[in-house]
Amino acid sequence: MRIEENRSDEKVKVSNESKRKRRKKKMLPVQKLYKTCKEVFASCGPDIVPSPEKIQTLAAVLDKMTQADVGLMPDMPFFDSKQAPIITYLHLHECDKFSIGIFCLPPLSVIPLHNHPQMTVFSKLLFGTMHIKSYDWVATTDEGDVVPDDVAPVANPSNSYPDGLRLAKLKVNSEFTAPCSPSILYPTDGGNMHCFTAKTACAVLDVLGPPYCDAEGRHCQYYFDHPLANFPVDGVPVPEEEKDGYAWLQEREKPEDLVLLAAPYNGPKII
Repeated sequence: MRIEENRSDEKVKVSNESKRKRRKKKMLPVQKLYKTCKEVFASCGPDIVPSPEKIQTLAAVLDKMTQADVGLMPDMPFFDSKQAPIITYLHLHECDKFSIGIFCLPPLSVIPLHNHPQMTVFSKLLFGTMHIKSYDWVATTDEGDVVPDDVAPVANPSNSYPDGLRLAKLKVNSEFTAPCSPSILYPTDGGNMHCFTAKTACAVLDVLGPPYCDAEGRHCQYYFDHPLANFPVDGVPVPEEEKDGYAWLQEREKPEDLVLLAAPYNGPKII
């Protein structure tokens, strides 16, 4: 004799157990970010950029990240206008291949113009409005001529001009308001030198591959940017009508007014 009722109960139990297993398997966004970074940067290193497919995979994960996914709210003390110009950094993870962290900027605070040597960097604005200004070095020939745009620029141009000036091309000079797509910069393209200015309280989730490392030559260098007209130099290979899109960059010491403090990350943990 078949007892259909018992079999039905058994199916319900199996179904409920399957749902519990699926819930257990559901990965938190921050854990998915870590797992994706681990896969994307596995075979990468200094000056080695992930494949376009891997770039898009990581960008898609970051695009879905929200402030709630990392346990942040705009009313936290990090973002109080009284904190300015203090910027807080929350460390999520760092290894030889990549690092994950969050910059918490109160209104009007600034991360000055700085570089990312040999790195591929993803930045996701979690909330707020921020102005971003970025540059890439201009590639030139030994004769001083500009290399065409379809030829990759060099990270450290061999030729420099008087007073330690180097020619750079403006890549971005705009305001961004969350939600917006992640920005991606590369060792020699995409705006490797950038400056962040918080128009409102902001949180920026950053992924660096590989991270800064003084011992390996990946030192964070800061810059002044000057209009070309401030330092007239004969033979600058930039057409007159395009000069607003270029600038002189000049190395500087870390700004004395830059206050960057580390604080514990108390959001969902990476395991």
